[in-house]
Amino acid sequence: MRGSDLCLANARLVLADAEMTGAVTIENGVITDIIEGDRIPTGAEDCNGDLVIPGLVELHTDNVERHIEPRPKVDWPHLPALIAHDAELAGAGITTVFDAMRVGSIHAGDKGRYTEYARKLADELLAARAQGYFKISHFLHLRAEICSETLLEELAAFSAQDRVGIVSLMDHTPGQRQFRNMTSLKNYVAKKRGMNDAEFEEHVENLLRLQKQFGAKHEQGAVKEAKRLGAVLASHDDTTAEHVTTSAAHGVNFAEFPTTTEAAQACSDQGIAVMMGAPNLIRGGSHSGNVAAEVLAQRDLLDIASSDYVPSALLLAAFRLARIWDDLPRAIATVTHNPAQAARLTDRGTLEVGQRGDVLRVKLLPEVPLLRGVWSQGHKVS
Repeated sequence: MRGSDLCLANARLVLADAEMTGAVTIENGVITDIIEGDRIPTGAEDCNGDLVIPGLVELHTDNVERHIEPRPKVDWPHLPALIAHDAELAGAGITTVFDAMRVGSIHAGDKGRYTEYARKLADELLAARAQGYFKISHFLHLRAEICSETLLEELAAFSAQDRVGIVSLMDHTPGQRQFRNMTSLKNYVAKKRGMNDAEFEEHVENLLRLQKQFGAKHEQGAVKEAKRLGAVLASHDDTTAEHVTTSAAHGVNFAEFPTTTEAAQACSDQGIAVMMGAPNLIRGGSHSGNVAAEVLAQRDLLDIASSDYVPSALLLAAFRLARIWDDLPRAIATVTHNPAQAARLTDRGTLEVGQRGDVLRVKLLPEVPLLRGVWSQGHKVS
C-alpha cells in the first residue's frame, strides 16, 4: 500500500443495507476496495472492531451564522470565523455541509432589523474554498426569508457560477408554522434580541405588514430564482397538508422540520423527504413546542436528520435512531446517503467502491458514539 493511501481494517463496516467485518481502502480520495474479513493488510490501520461509516452530510446548519455573530450585534471577522466553523464540523464528523445563509433583509425597526450579509459571506467562503483552506466540503444554502423587504434583490446577486446547492423557503410570519404559539415566539425572539413587550409587539406588527405586502410575490420569486440557480428547493416548517400541497406544486425536494405529524405524513404521501432536527431528537422534543422528531421516527416519517444549531448532535442522533428502529444501516443513512440524495450529490454518502473517501471511525460507548477519526477524501481532518 502506498504511503498516500488509506486502509481501515478489522472494522465493522456499515454498508447501505448491511453490516460486516472488513476493510475499506481509499486511493486518491476515492474508495477503491472493500473486502470482508478481519485480515489487516500491511500498512493498514487496525480499527479493533470499531465502526467505519460514511462521512456525515449536513443540509441545514446555522453554525456559520453563530460564528460570524457570536452574540447579537457582535460582528466577527469572517475568514477566521469560517475556518473555525469548518474545523468544528470536521471534529463532529461532518464531511459535507450546506452552509445556511439568510437572504432577505429587514431595515425597519431597531432590534428587529436584519441586515444583508449573504453575498459578501458567500464570496469569502467560495474564495476560501478555492484556496484550499477548508478541511471538508462546503456548499451554499440560501435561506429565502419570505417575510422581508429585499429577498428578490439579494437572490438576484447570485448566479449559477456560485453553485448554490439549496434554496429553502422560509416564512417566519408570527402566528403560523414554527411560531403558531405566540408565547414561544416571544420567549425566543425577545430573549435573543433583548426586546421589551412594546418592542416585541412592534416587531410582530412589522412582520405581519411585510408578509401582507411581499409574501406571495417573494414566495413565487424565490421558487423561480431557485430554478435559475439550479438549486434544490426545500420547504421549511410546513404545518398543514395544504402547506405540503403548495410545497409539492413548487417542486420541493425535501421538507425542513415539518411542525406536525399531519404535515410529515402529507410529505411522505407526496414523495417529499422529511428532515428533522437532531437537537429535537436528543432533547426529546421541539424547543418551539412542535412535533417531536422521535414521534415521526416511530411512525416511519423521518428520512433525514440535521444538526441545525448543534453540530455534534448529528452523529448522536443517528445512533439514537438506530436504537429506535433497531436498524443501524437505516439510521446511518439519515445522516449520510439520504441527505446526499436529497441534495443531488451522487458521489458520497455510502461505503461503496467509486464513492468519495469521506469516512469516520467510531467507537460505540455504552451511551454515546466516540469519534476516533475523520477522513475527507482520504485525508485525516480530525
